Amino acid sequence: MKEEVRRLYLKAGDQVMHLRYPEWGFGIVIEERNSEVLGGMSYVKITFRDGRTRVFDNNFANSCCCYYAGVRRCSE
Repeated sequence: MKEEVRRLYLKAGDQVMHLRYPEWGFGIVIEERNSEVLGGMSYVKITFRDGRTRVFDNNFANSCCCYYAGVRRCSE
């Protein structure tokens, strides 16, 4: 059986901001989900200060990763 290696960017509890949407305010990663199916998706759920919860791809090896979309971890 082939093993897949995912490079995950965020984990639960990380504080983030979105470079393209600063009006959303800071966000907190509240959930991380990783498919157990080979080639499956990895997601993070982030609640922002504007009160909305948004879901992003979390696989750093994927061009759709939230990092490439503008989500950045905030230094503590």
